[in-house]
This record gives sequence, structure tokens and C-alpha cells, in this order.
Amino acid sequence: MKASYAVALLLLGGLLLNSLFVVANSEASQHVITYHKGARAFINVQLIDGTGEKVKYDQTILVVNDRIVKIGDTSKLNIPSGYELVNVKNHTVIPGFIGVHNHLHISGHKYNGDNIAKLYLAAGVTSIQTVGSAFPEKEIALANDIALGQKLGPEIIASGPYFTGSDGNNNMQQVNKAKDIAKTLKYWKDKGVKWIKVYRHIEPTQLQTIITEAHKLKLFVTGHLCSITFAEAINMGIDGIQHGLNSASDFRTNKTFGQCNGGREYIDIIDVASPKVKALQQLMISNNVFLTSTLSIFESSISHRSQADQRSILLMSEQMKQRYQSSQQHKGKSDHQREQRLKRIMAFDYQFYNMGGLLGAGVDAGRFLLPGYGDQRNFKLFLEAGFSTEQAIQVMTYNGARILKRNDIGLIKEGKRADFLILTGSLKKNPNVINNIKTVFKQGVGYSTDSIEASLQHKIGQ
Repeated sequence: MKASYAVALLLLGGLLLNSLFVVANSEASQHVITYHKGARAFINVQLIDGTGEKVKYDQTILVVNDRIVKIGDTSKLNIPSGYELVNVKNHTVIPGFIGVHNHLHISGHKYNGDNIAKLYLAAGVTSIQTVGSAFPEKEIALANDIALGQKLGPEIIASGPYFTGSDGNNNMQQVNKAKDIAKTLKYWKDKGVKWIKVYRHIEPTQLQTIITEAHKLKLFVTGHLCSITFAEAINMGIDGIQHGLNSASDFRTNKTFGQCNGGREYIDIIDVASPKVKALQQLMISNNVFLTSTLSIFESSISHRSQADQRSILLMSEQMKQRYQSSQQHKGKSDHQREQRLKRIMAFDYQFYNMGGLLGAGVDAGRFLLPGYGDQRNFKLFLEAGFSTEQAIQVMTYNGARILKRNDIGLIKEGKRADFLILTGSLKKNPNVINNIKTVFKQGVGYSTDSIEASLQHKIGQ
């Protein structure tokens, strides 16, 4: 007996118990599940597996409970008895998105984490890293509830509050003394946090202490930088950097050390292919510092670019919809300057990826860009930047798993967790297929995107 089939039979032994496991009155059990855990063969698949390799056609994927146990050509792979056949001809299967800058709050609105989590899942985001939280205690509680099956949403890797300097926002964590930093980090680690995010006004001595103390606790540090340049943060030992070129204060004119100031003329004139830009990116790569791309939130600031589609408007609260409609009435003319900035930010991300850098993606939802839908929009923007379909999916899935130090998610491979999306149509031929999610599988359970979205009408941005 082949090893993969032996594993499948062992998993089948626990099938009945898993299929009966439904948490009483849980949100996850209310009219949104189309497939409970079981043994299934998905046949005639167009497969983009997350590795960056070319799409494979006419594939079969065997899934038992929450694991992928075998993948092969549909014409050749023997399907053991007891498997339910699911014909997904004319559909594309990709890994679930792993967002590594995905908040559970929207700036300017009340905490709405429960509904935002549902929307992420409906949009195909099966795991998120929140990268700073305005409501860290609530997010940790939600993450635990989802893990227990009591609420619906992606796996949440919570990151605790934002850490900033004395000039930063009052609602963020401001710490000064080294002993206070160590104590605060230990507090959040004990709460279950694994990542720390520093924000724009963090001071040099604070950042160095945070990185040193975090690493002692086996925590990781990423940042939305301004007061500290990329190069300075890299030399201090930071693990990752958010947003890309638009946050690279390395190129500001008349910048004061340790302060978020100086001119931003560079964003309009810099040659991304210049030696100084490549040298900075190589410094990141040589020090294993990842970069998170957030193209869709920057695009949403460009007046003639994508703002919100009809799906988003249906989900917006009345308050948010009125604000959106008002913004459209006063919409300006073509914004050439911001358009060119976006092109440079895209080129920076694409160059970093091609140089061998670890590039992930997230939505950083805001303005009228909704959680999950902004992740989907990132895919199209990656294509515009020059990425192939397969490369874009790699950035949004497998690379996210690598950033999170996870080897169980991010790929459609034997032994990996069954987190994947079934898209209606050929994604390779039509980028709009990224919006046509038929079923989201998370840990082997299939959820209906349509049903979740229907439950969220008028509830986002309350």
C-alpha cells in the first residue's frame, strides 16, 4: 500500500467523529457550510499550487478531513473507494490567501472584527496577520473563538498593539525605558501574540530595544517606518518592513536622524532601477528581511482609479455608503502624479521579488477598500506590475506562509492543510476570475462565499 493512501485510511478512521463535530450554535454552522470534513476527490482541476510554477491542467486533488493527501493527473491517479467525487472542470483551484497586513478594524469606524473576519473568509483569505491592532484584546479573543470553531473567519495571527514613539498617536503603545519595553512585550507574548509592529514615530533606541527584547522572547518585529530608515532598521535586526517604496525614508531630503520628517520629492523622481535602490533592496535580502506589499490601499487614494465595486457597496453600512457616494460626487480629475507614484511602488515590489526578496501581500483596508476584496484587488495590481498569474498567487499565498514561519499552509501539496479556493473559470485566462470564488476551503471545511456575503449586507463600516 502506498504511504499516501495509508495516511488517507488512517485519517478516514476519524472521519465520522470529525463530521459530527459541530460546536453548538456556532456561527460557522449557520447556512454557510457547503462541505463538512470528509474524504473527497476534486477532479479535472486547473491547479495553481502556490509555488510560482506554471498552471497544471486536468489534476485530481485528494483531501481527507483537513489534509491534502495526494495530487496527480486525473487520467492516471487511482481514487480509492469511499471518496466523494467533486468535478471542478472549468474551475481553477488556488491556495487560500495569506494576508500579512490585514487589519480587523477600519480607520474611522467602530470595532467590527466579527463581521470583518467573515468577509475575509468569504473573499478567500484563510489566514491573516493583523500587523498592529487598535483593539488587541478583542482581536486575540476573536482569534481564539475562531480557532475553537465558535465564530467564523480566517486563522488570525494577532500582533498586539502598535508600538510608537513619543510623537506618535495617543491610542498606540508608547514605551520608553528598556525594562518597560521588556515587561510589555512579555505581557503580549503571554496573551498569545507572536508579532510586534512598530509605527512611524518609533525612536531609534526604542526600536533597538524592542527588536532585542522581542527576539529574546522569540517574537518577530515588523514596521511601518518613517523616523527610522529601512537601512537603519535592517542593521538593528528588524524582521520585516511594510508598504515598500512610499515608506522608504532612506531617500528623503533633509531628514533628521530618528525623526519622521524631511522631503518626499524622491517618490516623484527616483529611478527604481538605480544602484542606490538596488543596494537597499540587496541589504534587505542579505539580512533576510521580508517586504509586505499593500498596493490596493495606495491605489484607493488615486481619484480616477478603483474605489469600490458593487459588491462593496452592498456590504457597506448606511453611514459608510453615504460617505462613499459623497466622495464620488466630488471626485477629481485624473491624478497623474499619484498614478506615477503607484507605478514606482509597483516597480519597487517587482524588482525586489525578481532579485530574490521575500515579498508578501496584504490589504491594509481603509478608505472604501474593504477587507478581503482589497486582497483580491492586489492580485490584479500584481499583474499590472509585471508578475505572472502564478507569481502573483505565490506572493499572496506561499510567501505569506514563509513570512509567518509556517510550513503547513500556503501550498496545494501533499501533507499541507486543506486551505484552498475553487474559482469559477480559468484564472490564467481571465484575471477577473479572482473575484468569482465558488467555495472557500479552510481546514477541509467548504464555505459558500455567496452565503457569507449575503449575511453581511449593510454590516461593514458600522
